[in-house]
Amino acid sequence: MKVSMDGRGRWMDNVMIERLWRSLKYECVYLHAFETGSAARAGIGKWIDFYNNERPHSALGGRTPVEAHQGPGLKAAA
Repeated sequence: MKVSMDGRGRWMDNVMIERLWRSLKYECVYLHAFETGSAARAGIGKWIDFYNNERPHSALGGRTPVEAHQGPGLKAAA
């Protein structure tokens, strides 16, 4: 069996995650010379927290993912 990604509509299957990886690489990984795995884990964890809670996204109307997915009357998870 051979897995193919050239089927109809397949190019869109991973658009959002590819955008996330691109942002992670260019805004975090390429800017910091992490010397250890634990330093990379901590730095990437901080960036992901920033990405979800502080960084506005144009696709979400300038809101953060937390703001966009909370909905009215809901609170963010601690």
